[in-house]
Amino acid sequence: MNQYIVTGYDYTDEGAFERRMNVRQHHLDGAKVLKESGNYILGGAVLNDEGKMIGSVMVLQFESEEALEAWKQGEPYITQKIWETVDVKPFKVAQV
Repeated sequence: MNQYIVTGYDYTDEGAFERRMNVRQHHLDGAKVLKESGNYILGGAVLNDEGKMIGSVMVLQFESEEALEAWKQGEPYITQKIWETVDVKPFKVAQV
């Protein structure tokens, strides 16, 4: 399995936070499916100084680049314009 760290930062327009909240359950449902299939390692929200969600970090693993791309094509935070920028880097979880 190839592991990846995915960092997404939200749009900052006036309706961005409301859009995030409207799509959030779909995103979490997708994370549950990823967890059940063994693709989800961990994830959570990036917070600003006031504690408001402004982005996300996920550590995921996939058998192939094609599987990663397929996930990206269906991820609600990407398809519904929640994340303005998405950075995906190869990652290796330390075995301690």
